[in-house]
Formats: sequence, structure tokens, C-alpha cells
Amino acid sequence: MEMLSSITDKKLDLVDKLYQKSIFPSVLRVATGERLEAPLVVDLDPTTFCDLSCPECISKLIINNGQLASDRLVTLAAELAASPVKAVILIGGGEPLMHKSIGPIVTTLGKAGLQIGLVTNGTLIHRYLQQIADYVSWTRVSLDSATEETHTIFRPSGRSTPVFQQIVANMTALAKSKRGKLGYSFLLMYRADSQGQILASNYHELAAAGQLAKEIGCDYLEVKAFFDDGHFIMQMPAELRTTLYQQLAQLHELEDDHFRVLESSTVQALLRGEPRTSKKEYNRCLTIELRTTITPSGVYVCPYHRGNTNARIGDIANESLLEMWKKADTRIVNPSVQCQFHCARHDTNCELAVIGGRLHARPLVEDYDFFI
Repeated sequence: MEMLSSITDKKLDLVDKLYQKSIFPSVLRVATGERLEAPLVVDLDPTTFCDLSCPECISKLIINNGQLASDRLVTLAAELAASPVKAVILIGGGEPLMHKSIGPIVTTLGKAGLQIGLVTNGTLIHRYLQQIADYVSWTRVSLDSATEETHTIFRPSGRSTPVFQQIVANMTALAKSKRGKLGYSFLLMYRADSQGQILASNYHELAAAGQLAKEIGCDYLEVKAFFDDGHFIMQMPAELRTTLYQQLAQLHELEDDHFRVLESSTVQALLRGEPRTSKKEYNRCLTIELRTTITPSGVYVCPYHRGNTNARIGDIANESLLEMWKKADTRIVNPSVQCQFHCARHDTNCELAVIGGRLHARPLVEDYDFFI
């Protein structure tokens, strides 16, 4: 069995994932111009409702605006379980655990052998603790702080009492019973006034968050950069850069065979000082053929375009996934024009072009993670 460090570090190597033995035949078909009967990975938003009121929410334009009907969500889970789909990420513009049918959905997908990812704010884990522990491949909790004070600033709940300690307790309980991986997500955030003066920040709590993550029993902490409404990376003020370097150094000292620190591609871009605009030299995104995003308002080419009517390729409400996918216009987005933000799957698209040219030299690897 691979050490945790190897398995966890591969989580962010999206190119390597293309060469898994069960994945590569489909990847080769897509790279050489074919379409698949269904995407391999589905980002599934069960609901847009959320129990937090985060001022910087990237989904604020679509939040609290309906959800998939329970009966349709149940039948959709059965469709996914019977389809060529290999992995489902329960995520959303809202909090996925807010949907009352989420427990049976996780069970249906899990019993069918699909890999399941869960992105959650953590407040409701206790309601579905056993299903998550038994069937979810990885759970990533968006905590973005190390103290109740900072969490309340950036992740206010509107409740009479703060939810930070409840989330920590939920994560601790899950860490004791989980079969999959548990991640602590830390989004680097700050607020500034019109003159650029920093009013609030969570940068100073990064290392403390790592320590808390280890105490909880998390397998990793993932550091991510903040996006604006257009999904462009927010540039880092000079006064926070030193803080970030110091915090990252302390954070990495916490790593061992049981706990890893993952720096997302957005953080790497931030540290390198890359420009906000990331130009694409290709006019078709082949990753669209491998994964899609299902939401209450429709099916979109990817999470970056969630809610964008110009990137909507279908509607799952009244037709099956396979029917919708068969007629979906997956060429609807031109990355060179519509995707000039930092895209986590840019390298995947570049590699698909290489594979399509039959120039790939990488050996195939054993299956380890279908979240391509």
C-alpha cells in the first residue's frame, strides 16, 4: 500500500490521473475526437441552499435559489450508479448536506462502487456521519480559519451561537470512523477598504489551522487562493506576502507520514506572481467530455461556469443523464475567449492534445483516484 504522502500528493496531479488503467481508454477516445456515452466525473449540486452567509461567497449570484426535487435526485443517483460514471463530487453553490435526500444518495452511489467526494462547510456532518464514513472517498471541509473569531468573520452563520466548535466536533467524529480521506480546506482571504488598507485577514491563522487539522485527525490541509466573481485569482497585498511565506514554512513543518499539506495550483500561481489573466491557446476544452456539473438550474460545462447560461449544455430535471449527454453541445465554450481565468484543468487539456497526437510516453498506472 502506498504511503499517505504519495496518495495525497497525487490528489492534485490531474495529468497523472489520466493514465490510470481504467481511465485511459476513455481518455484516449476523447483525445482522438470521440464522445463518451457519459462523463467519467460528475460535480453534483443537490441544492443551492446554504446555512452560512459568507460575504465573499463565490456562488452568491445563485445561492438560495432552489434545489433538485427529492424524487429526481433519487432517480438520478440510480442513473449514475448504472452508468459509466466513475466518480461523483457532492458540492454546490449551496451546502450539499442541506438536501434532505443526501443520505440515501450517498448510500446508493457508494453501494454501486462509485468514488464519492464531498465538499462541505461541515456544520451538518453529524446528520450523515455513518453514510459519509462508510462510502465517501474524501471529505473536504471548508473551514478557512483556526479560531471561532475568524470563522465568524468570514463564515457567519446567522445562528445565535457560532458554529465553529460544532464543525470541529463533527470533523473529529468523522476522523475516528472514516474509511476515506478527510481534508481541512483553507481559502486565503482578506478584506480591504477603498484605499487598500487591510481590514481583516485569515492569513495569520494558516499554521494554527494545520495544527488543528492534525489534532482533529485530518489527512491533509489544502491551501487555496481566493477568486473574485469572475473566477480570477485575487492578487495578494504585499503586506500579506511575508505573512504567507512565514505561515507556509511553519505549516510544512507539521507534515509527516500521516498528514500532508497541499498547495493548490492557485496558490502556486499566487506565489509566482502570475498575472490574473491565463491565456489559452486552444479553442476547445476536451475536459468537458470527461466531466460535467449538474445543478438545480441546469447542467453546465464545468464548475467555473456554474450558472452561466452561455455554458449550459442541458437540463437533468426532465430527462435522463444519458439522453441529455448524447445531445449536449460540448463545444459551447471557447477557452481562448471565455476561460482566461486560472483553470485547474488547463494542464489536463494540454496533455489531452499530446495524447490525441499519439505522442504520450507515460506508462499506465494502477487505479488510485478517478477524480480527474
